[in-house]
Amino acid sequence: MTELASLWLPIILSAVAVFFVSSIIHMVMPWHKNDFPKIPNEDKVMDALRQFNIPPGDYMVPRASSSADMKSPEFKKKFEDGPVLIVTVRPNGKWDMVTPLLQWFLFTVVVTIFAAYIASRALQADAHYLQVFRFVGASAFMGYSFAYFPNSIWYGRAWSSTIKMAVDGLIYALITAGIFGWLWPR
Repeated sequence: MTELASLWLPIILSAVAVFFVSSIIHMVMPWHKNDFPKIPNEDKVMDALRQFNIPPGDYMVPRASSSADMKSPEFKKKFEDGPVLIVTVRPNGKWDMVTPLLQWFLFTVVVTIFAAYIASRALQADAHYLQVFRFVGASAFMGYSFAYFPNSIWYGRAWSSTIKMAVDGLIYALITAGIFGWLWPR
């Protein structure tokens, strides 16, 4: 077992490295460019929806009020006629990047702390680089990637987007694992 407190440097360096690599992947590379294609007739759709002043949140359309309602012919017709939507409505106004970037960085710290915790419980202070790499890499990969799959399974998110996010998670996990293997206490 290794003291978790002795892993503060790889935790911080990994979180910072993942933050910068993810910024490059999402802002510089065209990898995620088509994850959210433009809706046809965007202006008309926005004009039509604007009148409802939908508050920020997650919505499903059509949405049954009960399981009995789901079986009704009226609900089935709504579903057949469409459109069928699962949508997130964000607040109007300027897109604030500071808050999401801060939240993303905190998320990278949390994933890294959990990966460090798992490895620290399983490995001694003098563990070999590849042992550290395996434990930290697998744990970080789960933290960065697995949560995307239910979005495709249950909510119809494009599998191509989910797979790309999982590949991103693999890249982040490999970076995290490499830094931990390098800086593991000896």
